[in-house]
Amino acid sequence: MTHAPIAALPTTDSLPNVARAAAAQGQPLVVMTTLKGCPFCDVVRNNYLGPMLRDGQVHAIQVDMTDRTSALTGFDGKPITPAAQVTAWKARLAPTVLFLGPDGRELVERLRGVAVQEMFGAYLEMRLDESRKLLASRPR
Repeated sequence: MTHAPIAALPTTDSLPNVARAAAAQGQPLVVMTTLKGCPFCDVVRNNYLGPMLRDGQVHAIQVDMTDRTSALTGFDGKPITPAAQVTAWKARLAPTVLFLGPDGRELVERLRGVAVQEMFGAYLEMRLDESRKLLASRPR
């Protein structure tokens, strides 16, 4: 069954709010850095994160690597642009998929680009499972 293409994942104006909401459900905040016209971003969005988001399996957002105008609240509570946040994360490839805890720290190793498309789903599932286990083992 093919799904309709997903133009975009949700965005946010507050990283702490979405990360806490995800953690409250035992989920990492999955952040995909994206660029307009990036074919690999479309692959990740349409084949993996979009359908998983639609089915309630992940809390995922996207952050535009070139957006220097939108206001975003960073994990330190201060305003930052999406582009500056991506730079702070040192995410140089699109897509980069990060798995963040409620405090904004990366829970597991990020996925950089789409090296082997056939393996991306397995790598994504592995990181999600590891992230969920780490969140479940943390004191509340």
